[in-house]
Amino acid sequence: MRETGLRNGAHGADKLGFKGLAAVHWNLTEPRLYEHAIANKEGEVVYGGAFCAETGVHTGRSPKDKFVVCDEHTEATVWWEKNGKLTPAQFDLLFNDFMAHAQGKELFAQDLYGGADAKYRIKARVYTELAWHSMFIRALLIRPERSELAHYVPDFTIVCLPSFKADPKRHGVRSETVIAINFTKRIILIGGSYYAGEMKKSVFTTLNYYLPAESVMPMHCSANVGTAGDVALFFGLSGTGKTTLSADPNRTLIGDDEHGWGPQGVFNFEGGCYAKCIKLSAEAEPEIYATTHRFGTVLENVVFDPETRICDFDDDSRTENTRAAYPLEFIPNASRTGRAGQPKNLIMLTADAYGVMPPIAKLTPAQAMYHFLSGYTAKVAGTEKGLTGVEPEFSTCFGAPFLPRHPSIYGNLLRELIGAHGVDCWLVNTGWTGGRYGVGRRMPIKVTRTLLTTALDGSLKNAKFRTDPYFGFSVPTSVPGVEPHLLYPYKTWQNKAEFDETARKLVRMFQENFTKYESHVDADVRAAAPEVRIAAE
Repeated sequence: MRETGLRNGAHGADKLGFKGLAAVHWNLTEPRLYEHAIANKEGEVVYGGAFCAETGVHTGRSPKDKFVVCDEHTEATVWWEKNGKLTPAQFDLLFNDFMAHAQGKELFAQDLYGGADAKYRIKARVYTELAWHSMFIRALLIRPERSELAHYVPDFTIVCLPSFKADPKRHGVRSETVIAINFTKRIILIGGSYYAGEMKKSVFTTLNYYLPAESVMPMHCSANVGTAGDVALFFGLSGTGKTTLSADPNRTLIGDDEHGWGPQGVFNFEGGCYAKCIKLSAEAEPEIYATTHRFGTVLENVVFDPETRICDFDDDSRTENTRAAYPLEFIPNASRTGRAGQPKNLIMLTADAYGVMPPIAKLTPAQAMYHFLSGYTAKVAGTEKGLTGVEPEFSTCFGAPFLPRHPSIYGNLLRELIGAHGVDCWLVNTGWTGGRYGVGRRMPIKVTRTLLTTALDGSLKNAKFRTDPYFGFSVPTSVPGVEPHLLYPYKTWQNKAEFDETARKLVRMFQENFTKYESHVDADVRAAAPEVRIAAE
């Protein structure tokens, strides 16, 4: 077996169980990974220097193909309602077949960190079949100093072999695609998908499993910090604006997707960003747009002109989920440490395609826990195959696919932290106003930024508030620079009766969704549920 690059010789591929590999390339940096990726015809270099790859049939995650090994350590601790089960014997068979499939192949290995706080990080060794996957995970996780690699011993190992096809009958899985996590053996196997995001989210899932026991809250959120050290957290599902709104030129970006909140404050899990590219423009998102013209950025499924190699970010013919992965330092005002103090503000972002939620609302701690466990947004036509019109999505804790433990564990931990540090909580609607999707308009981003600025600088707390008659939270009656009627959603609708009917429908959806959590929360959280208090405003 030929080996290149820098590694710790005592803990190499042979120790894991690989046999007969053609080569292992250890901790290669971007120039050498580009060379391998181009030589192997894995993708192409586009205008500006980014590497662009296609992911085939999988242009997003496959949450239904994720499995966790059920053994004496995990049987009572894993949230099995949202995590598929594998027996230890099934995993061992799958692992042996992975090892056999790798024979004769060249693999790329990266030794990386998940977590900017050394006390709580995990050391993740990632083996990939593709050079561009190695470049991707190197961009997304935290890269150790070269001097640290000589003493690196992994806590967890990921093996990503996209060309491996699982056998549902043989391996006890659902399809040819598999993401199998063994928390006891500390191994993750990914096969049958070329979508690189599976690796990143596997590390996130691992941190979600281990950190709550150490009183650290793992969060699917972006985070930034102001000049006064005031930290803000932005929770939200895909498409609600986490990355866009946290990339504020007047604040330092801590990270755009995954963080921990512990005794010392907030810390990024990652060393990079994974931004959606659809309709990306230099005018709307200049910092993110600039990264797509840099050597070292990995683009997924972005369409480009074959002659000029100029990208067309408006083209969604491959998928609407086009992506750019790049190191955090590509953002000019990004934190170099990935760490900051205790949060001052917590923002939950929802893209309400029903158009009945206000652009901003202040939440009590009980309401914050309610909406965190609800994890509401709405999907619209075009975001998923076969979807027409509007469909609600309730993804608990704003990240149900990544939660190995029951949501109540994260919800209670978040509430404790909010109370301990006096955090102000806000719900922000980045969705529709003036009518549901197809009738109304998208909430102007200028309005959202204005409202967020007043929330983060503390001035919004001094505004006069009213109680929303449908959702019960507090809504400012006026904010300088914001059209007054936008703060009263019913005023933006021409048909007031239709507004009332739609709002009541959404309230019922919240109530029905929350029934599964009622036995896990206190009475004040149950009382925070939306409830129509009057016929209409």
